[in-house]
Amino acid sequence: MRWVAAILLAVSVLLYTLPDYLGPSGGVAKVASGTLPRVASLKAGTPEKNQLNEGVPEVAADRSCVRLGWLPSAQEAQRLVDNQPLASEAGFRVEEVERELPPLHWVIIPPQPPEVALRQFRDIQRQGIDSYLVTQGENRNAISLGLFESRESAISVLEEKKRQNLNAVLVNFPRNQISYALSFEAEPELAEELVQAVKADYGSKFDFVEIAPCEGVATPEKNP
Repeated sequence: MRWVAAILLAVSVLLYTLPDYLGPSGGVAKVASGTLPRVASLKAGTPEKNQLNEGVPEVAADRSCVRLGWLPSAQEAQRLVDNQPLASEAGFRVEEVERELPPLHWVIIPPQPPEVALRQFRDIQRQGIDSYLVTQGENRNAISLGLFESRESAISVLEEKKRQNLNAVLVNFPRNQISYALSFEAEPELAEELVQAVKADYGSKFDFVEIAPCEGVATPEKNP
């Protein structure tokens, strides 16, 4: 009887521990070893696809950056913006720029002591010669006899004043001008259409029209 009891005990133990060794389908489950993968390492897609995409920059949509100028006033620039239905979508902006223009040609009697310059200026005025006394700047107390864009015109007046026994000279008159430009960005085809619309609305020729790919747009790397 003892051996019968031993057999029954062994069968009971076997039945109790058997489910731990069977998988869901009834097969013997394999015991895995090692550590679980980190969540960050689980990527969607096949390993081959992820490997091919690695290192390829994301490609942004192509856009053209446009700039048109010059416009004589901020009011005229704003009028052109207001007349464009897509101005807000394209981000139209009015730029104010101080430009250095080519200097003018200035015929003057060089600076003198204040009392001498004033006395000569009054004498020139009595002769009916168009002139004015310079009261500020590096040529203060000079006498201006004419300001010209054309160098030829300035030289002609200079020679005339010398014939009148005036010690006139020719100097450059530096000048700056505040000008205005329009700038915006859009997809290439739309950018061309907006440029044509603005040009037609302006009715005059712009000094320049710049259309170029916007900086910072990502482009795909070429495979060797």
